[in-house]
Amino acid sequence: GIDIGYIDLVILLGSPKSVARALQRIGRSGHKLHDTTKGRIIVLDRDDLVECSVLLKSAVEKKIDRIHIPENCLDVLAQQIFGIAIEEQIHIEELFKMIKQSYCYRNLKREDFDQVMSYLAGEYSELEDRHIYAKIWIDKETKIIGKRGKMARVIYMTNIGTIPSESGVVVKVGDLAIGTIDEGFLERLKPGDVFVLGGNTYQFRNASGMVARVVAALGRRPTVPSWYSESLPLSFDLANEIGRFRKLILEHFAKKESKGDILRFINKYLYLDDNAANAIYQYFKEQYEYAEIPTSTNLLVEHYDEGEKKYAVFHTLYGRRVNDCLARAVAYAISKIQHRDVEIGISDNGFYVASVHPIQAVRAFEMLKSSRIEELMALALDKTEVLRRRFRHCAARALMILTNYKGHEKRVGRQQVSSMILLQAVKRISEDFPILKEARREVLEDLMDIENTKHVLKDINDGKVKIKEITTNVPSPFSFMLVLQGYLDVLRIEDRTEFLKRMHQSVIESIEMKKGLKQDRKISKIDYAEFWKSVEEKRKKEMETKEWKLKHAIRMIHHVPGYVKEDLTRLVNDEDYELREDVVSSIKKYQKQIESEWPPILRNFVFAKLGIKPSKEYSADEDFLMQQLNETSKRLKLPSDIVYEIKRLIDGERTAFNFSFKKWLKELISGSIPKQWPDEIIKFLIKAEKEI
Repeated sequence: GIDIGYIDLVILLGSPKSVARALQRIGRSGHKLHDTTKGRIIVLDRDDLVECSVLLKSAVEKKIDRIHIPENCLDVLAQQIFGIAIEEQIHIEELFKMIKQSYCYRNLKREDFDQVMSYLAGEYSELEDRHIYAKIWIDKETKIIGKRGKMARVIYMTNIGTIPSESGVVVKVGDLAIGTIDEGFLERLKPGDVFVLGGNTYQFRNASGMVARVVAALGRRPTVPSWYSESLPLSFDLANEIGRFRKLILEHFAKKESKGDILRFINKYLYLDDNAANAIYQYFKEQYEYAEIPTSTNLLVEHYDEGEKKYAVFHTLYGRRVNDCLARAVAYAISKIQHRDVEIGISDNGFYVASVHPIQAVRAFEMLKSSRIEELMALALDKTEVLRRRFRHCAARALMILTNYKGHEKRVGRQQVSSMILLQAVKRISEDFPILKEARREVLEDLMDIENTKHVLKDINDGKVKIKEITTNVPSPFSFMLVLQGYLDVLRIEDRTEFLKRMHQSVIESIEMKKGLKQDRKISKIDYAEFWKSVEEKRKKEMETKEWKLKHAIRMIHHVPGYVKEDLTRLVNDEDYELREDVVSSIKKYQKQIESEWPPILRNFVFAKLGIKPSKEYSADEDFLMQQLNETSKRLKLPSDIVYEIKRLIDGERTAFNFSFKKWLKELISGSIPKQWPDEIIKFLIKAEKEI
């Protein structure tokens, strides 16, 4: 939406996931009368190739995805009614008629409207205990409404808007803060999920306010990719077009047509070069010969084992928003049938459920009814992080939580704590309290896609879509990327390639055996546990190298611009690399600060490369104390003036310390010392306190 000047060519790395988004992005090039719009899509894997090829066909043929417009948003309705009441007194029927003239509220139910009015008029006495007061008055006889309170206009003008306040969520192991994650990522987590942070794997336990509590999960495979919250979902319409292409190509394979005939069809149907067409042909041929090609009318469920864990992969090509609904519903149904939780993984092309125990995944899937799915999803969402977070957004929009009041801004963490208390309060009033109802609607309709999920289930319930189960030794080619997504954060490029090669080799051997081309009856099945163990051992060895330690130190330094970190990383990779002049001058300018704050290994390496003489010779003990102090100060969020004074002590200074620091130091070492303080620093401080 901004004027970014003239662009010759737009390059899209990976699929933009919808035709409209592709046209909008590519349309930035040649944005001038009589100029030509030019774009290139660089695909990242075979699923991406198929997706982008069908997307390109739809774009050329002007098949643009339908847009989703949120309807009957009760939090925004509350905000607007309050604004109208501030502006003028109005009859309640006239107000309802006015609101219904908006396209978004054309189907608004009178019951929902009345509930929002009751909330605004302060008819729920339980909310007053939580300091949520009436915002309007309603004359029951004349049916006239108006604003309540002298601060109404100020409250309205300082709190309106629909974009929620978001913040980073601190991740803690016990009392130790190990990093931060986005709220959008936290929304997707459920207890038991494993994810990667700072190169290590952690298992999510629970969240409170803006703190996520985890435990170390060394050697555990991640179940939620770190990029999950940032990736865009595939549009339902484009997913259907891909499903249609799958069905057409399956018909050609079923007729035993030659490779040349099928390639001609691919070239004619899609607008591709020979290399891309050949890659698509090979991909579908392997899937057809190894398992089956799932289509828009044939839903494939693939069972395979990975060590002790049993997987059921559902090839539901409907986009991530629909698959999110289906996966959660299946997991909830399994928990009710078999009384155990399962692991789920979701992508645009399908989802999987996994457990160390036998699971009746297909039975659970077949139990889902289009008429009951919304009710089931409401139960599945209860007590989830996504509902808690979205309730806070809705409560802020509906002015239940004031983000600004009398010039004071409420931090996101405080808002979240307030919203969790409010959530329990409104549940006691009614499970259909308008703002809670809106939070559910937002999750099910805006974040997920409950309407298209109903259409999919109706087709399955009516028999238009058949479900077929197969069992495989290793995941089929169409399952590769879904199965691999958990590994992507912890596998290096060469390890990913090796893993995919092994899976691919197993598939090819199975196909050859079916055709009678393979004489021995053994298939080189992957030992996942052994492969994972070898990757972990390789990572441990790598972490012992100087190069890894330097790169890790670069990642850990704070208050340093990204371009400086990038330049330092290049120096680590290539010792003959010349640092940028502005980077060199900054290092010299902030030498004293670098000496006290950067990890010794990085400081010494950079100073040696630039020929900078340290302002003093640091002993190994001083370096160790400085490093421990930096880590402890972040953990305990120590005031900067306290940190500065302790660094002076480590530097050997023993005079001119102010009274407040001396008092703080004496209280620390004479009382009960928090366990977060390392023993080495405490011993040093006890000795130094006597000397000052």
